[in-house]
Amino acid sequence: MKESSERGKSGLIFEIQRMSTEDGPGIRTTLFVKGCPLRCGWCHNPESLSRKPEVLWIGVRCIGCGRCAGACPTGALAFTENGVSIDRALCRGCGTCAGVCPSTAMELVGVERDAEGLLLELIKDRSYFEKSGGGVTVSGGESTMQADFVANLLGMLKREGIHTAVDTCGLCAPEVLEKMLPFTDLVLYDLKEIDPGLHRNFTGSTNQKILENLKYLCSYAENHIFPREIWIRTPIIPGATDRDENIEGIGLFLASLPAGAVARWELCAFNNLCGDKYTRLGMIWEYAGRKLMTSSEMERLACIARNSGVRPAIVSWTGAVRDGGSSPGMGAENITGTCRP
Repeated sequence: MKESSERGKSGLIFEIQRMSTEDGPGIRTTLFVKGCPLRCGWCHNPESLSRKPEVLWIGVRCIGCGRCAGACPTGALAFTENGVSIDRALCRGCGTCAGVCPSTAMELVGVERDAEGLLLELIKDRSYFEKSGGGVTVSGGESTMQADFVANLLGMLKREGIHTAVDTCGLCAPEVLEKMLPFTDLVLYDLKEIDPGLHRNFTGSTNQKILENLKYLCSYAENHIFPREIWIRTPIIPGATDRDENIEGIGLFLASLPAGAVARWELCAFNNLCGDKYTRLGMIWEYAGRKLMTSSEMERLACIARNSGVRPAIVSWTGAVRDGGSSPGMGAENITGTCRP
């Protein structure tokens, strides 16, 4: 993607997900952009990590015609006993193979789209937004990796009267984050791990800049109309972030922020449905085989969060659990801190 003053006019995206109820209030359309500065071992969108287009082979769709290999201009594709093999060092992500594949077994992930064209597509869902109190969320990957484009698109959406949200890991310069804030109703801010050493082990980076930027964000929100709300999201990963001391530590940090700065703290249960994505990218997923959390485990961690010093009513947990229990979800505002010690 071009690094120039024209960058804000277009961005590299890999998915538009409609009818989402997990990325902010109401029914939402979530736009996923490519590129992320972190390398979280549990990432459920591995196709978002690279800032370049990538090709996936979806074996169940393949009819073995061989057109993809014959069309590849760099010779990156070959047939093996296990199906199509992609030499990632040779693949340029040009999408020629996807263009000739008759069964859509070859899929190009990452397409350059101009902001004006995306706006026309996103506002098609306006009636859902208006009836449900929803809107558009920009996620990824990492939204700040394409801040000029995201800010441009968010500004267009705000002029259309549409609620906007940005999902960020917070690993960026404050001035990069600030580009998007004047057009953002809601910031979904990830706090994964409070221990800086473990944060580096889990994600490839310490959390110092992330914690500093959250303080900056809270200060910014106090002195500006936008953003109107900040929600914290913590992924609960078995064997990693699901430790009691991690949740308590994050809670203590949140409690140190200005009163009322954080409107919601959401504990997001581990998602193990992304294994096939890693296979299609030729990657090994270190969390393959990990089980989902149980509802009792999630509620216990939520109780720790509610007793950590934050206002108990802001805490909720969401996501699928292996015992079929239900999460409080987006209606968690009425939960009180009546947890047993």
